Amino acid sequence: MSLTEEPGTAASPVSSSMFSWVSKDARRKKEPELFQTVSEGLRQLYAQKLLPLEEHYRFHEFHSPALEDADFDNKPMVLLVGQYSTGKTTFIRHLIEQDFPGMRIGPEPTTDSFIAVMHGPTEGVVPGNALVVDPRRPFRKLNAFGNAFLNRFMCAQLPNPVLDSISIIDTPGILSGEKQRISRGYDFAAVLEWFAERVDRIILLFDAHKLDISDEFSEVIKALKNHEDKIRVVLNKADQIETQQLMRVYGALMWSLGKIINTPEVVRVYIGSFWSHPLLIPDNRKLFEAEEQDLFKDIQSLPRNAALRKLNDLIKRARLAKVHAYIISSLKKEMPNVFGKESKKKELVNNLGEIYQKIEREHQISPGDFPNLRKMQELLQTQDFSKFQALKPKLLDTVDDMLANDIARLMVMVRQEESLMPAQVVKGGAFDGTMNGPFGHGYGEGAGEGIDDVEWVVGKDKPTYDEIFYTLSPVNGKITGANAKKEMVKSKLPNTVLGKIWKLADVDRDGLLDDEEFALANHLIKVKLEGHELPADLPPHLVPPSKRRHE
Repeated sequence: MSLTEEPGTAASPVSSSMFSWVSKDARRKKEPELFQTVSEGLRQLYAQKLLPLEEHYRFHEFHSPALEDADFDNKPMVLLVGQYSTGKTTFIRHLIEQDFPGMRIGPEPTTDSFIAVMHGPTEGVVPGNALVVDPRRPFRKLNAFGNAFLNRFMCAQLPNPVLDSISIIDTPGILSGEKQRISRGYDFAAVLEWFAERVDRIILLFDAHKLDISDEFSEVIKALKNHEDKIRVVLNKADQIETQQLMRVYGALMWSLGKIINTPEVVRVYIGSFWSHPLLIPDNRKLFEAEEQDLFKDIQSLPRNAALRKLNDLIKRARLAKVHAYIISSLKKEMPNVFGKESKKKELVNNLGEIYQKIEREHQISPGDFPNLRKMQELLQTQDFSKFQALKPKLLDTVDDMLANDIARLMVMVRQEESLMPAQVVKGGAFDGTMNGPFGHGYGEGAGEGIDDVEWVVGKDKPTYDEIFYTLSPVNGKITGANAKKEMVKSKLPNTVLGKIWKLADVDRDGLLDDEEFALANHLIKVKLEGHELPADLPPHLVPPSKRRHE
């Protein structure tokens, strides 16, 4: 069957389902794709192909509530997690450069609520119970955590340019001891896990003075398992300790995290002081500036990568739903029809690990795709196994088809959307503070040194370079490339770098260097040896004075 089939030609049920991505009009070459946007495609794929499998095997009772339209349309979200007084609320205040409703800052545990800081036309607070009935917000499924949680959940709305592009979730400080588990009245780790599935970035904040990771914080981090790709770590208040102690603190943090986050890669840690107050110990100012810029770039990239993140999360969810279907159908298969159901149920729950291994072998599934064994055993205790469904291959085949074909087509659409849309980055607040002007990162350093000077910046060292120049046998005031090379290789820089320096320094492109060009080449070597990057093109302030008339 051809996609350019005549309108009158009848299509078989098989062929029409095979090309369900292509609408009828596509065959008339009027509309090549069924989905207009990636988010619409994800929404339809989920509703038509994955949701039936989830509902059939009661996925939502075990793992995660069903996704809603708002989950596919909402802005990127950043979740802040940390022990009390690590500077989570202050970090938000620093980013948006504005107080937000419900904000409280202090050394004691002040933020006792989950606060979704979002864009709104006017400043105000929306309480949790109202939030979970609003279909435009991605929070409706939080209703399952009950009133104890909803009374501690709210949305702070305010007009702010940063919040045009992202939303930020502030969380209560993680407490130590029994207070964490008992006093809250809701499952704190489960709420964080719910958010972790839906956010684009998780920032764990640590205080350089209170590095101890309590058992409760450790449990919370473990609840974020399978979302390691979203996690970034911030070592805050680093300006309050000396360089030597900072090195020790950083090493201790990496060691502690390595024991909790079980990944072979080292987690990215940003060191700094994320507020607008003067640095107490300014020795590491340059380090803090570079780290802040790196973190800001990471956050700024979230709107651009939002569609890809949602696609990635849907794939993760589909893989888990498939494994869950195999587990439930295996348990159903082992259950007796009439007698001994309770004793068989206990036996199956206790031997769940063996069932995992059997499924792994039969269906060639990676061990990493299986849900947590102990948690699954706890959830199964309260379930009626007789109501479980047997294996229905058609539902699984539909999801396999979605993963193999539909997702691949959506990946192409993601790239197309990215190329058509203007560069999406977070703007406003602290993100604008270092964009331009003399306080931009690296301004006036390296190749930028002397950018605002009237005199040519290379001039101050030119007498030293001239002495070397005249030992290299200049002819008609210029030295050859071979003679210049003899001197330039003394820097021990690689030929690829020296080749780039030659290209930048040979301003008139005659294959020779005069005294000014030779001085410029030496200046660029010095820039590189000091650890700075070379510019792609020679900045106007570095062009030798005698050559500026040619520019």
